[in-house]
This record gives sequence, C-alpha cells and structure tokens, in this order.
Amino acid sequence: MGAVSRTVEETNRRMLRARDAMDRAYAQPLDVPALARIAHVSPAHFARTFRATFGETPHRYLQRRRVERAMFLLRESDHSVTDICYEVGFGSTGTFSRTFRDIVGRSPRTYRKEAAVADVPTCFTKAWTRPNA
Repeated sequence: MGAVSRTVEETNRRMLRARDAMDRAYAQPLDVPALARIAHVSPAHFARTFRATFGETPHRYLQRRRVERAMFLLRESDHSVTDICYEVGFGSTGTFSRTFRDIVGRSPRTYRKEAAVADVPTCFTKAWTRPNA
C-alpha cells in the first residue's frame, strides 16, 4: 500500500480539526463559513471536502451530533423536550422534532417513553440506539 500524500494528510487534519470543533461546540451556532475558517479553507471547498471525507454534509453531521446528545438527555435527565431542544443547539422545537424523527425514527417523546421502559445499562443503550448517518 502506498503512503498517504502530504496534501491528503493535511486535508484530513483540517477536516478533523473542524469536526472536533463541532463535537465540542455542537450546541453553539456553527455554520459552514465558521467551520471553514477553523479548517483554513474556503466555505465551498470545506463543504465538498467534509462530505468526501466523512460521507455526510457538515450540517447533517452537526444535526446528528446534536440528536445524539438529545438522546442521552432524554434518557438520563428529567428536562423537558423543549429545554433539551434548545440545550443541544436547535433553534426551534419543530426543527428539533422533525430532525430527531428523521434520524432516530420516532419522536423525542416516544423515544423517552421507550427508553424509560428499557431498563438496561447505558453502554448497551448507546450501542443499540446510535443513530445512523
């Protein structure tokens, strides 16, 4: 197998830097221009390269990351669905519910009820319920 070129390695490093920022600050308002600045590339190049590198758009990755955190909070806290919506970075409950349903397959309220019934260790719950891209 051939070695990865320096250019590819640097591109991957830049994309990882931006993805790490998304993981840390998922609840903050992050847009493509802000993420592109973190990666030190143009917004258009960032959007194309991120998708090529990770298999999904930056927006979808951020949505999925927010939903993962919401899933945890729905299982482990008694915060209202509305509070969780804003806590994880969504700007409206409608967008949160629609995105959550698209990724998880059920509404946040239904997910919370089903998670309460399933009394299994958290590590198993995380593995079984991890949302797909």
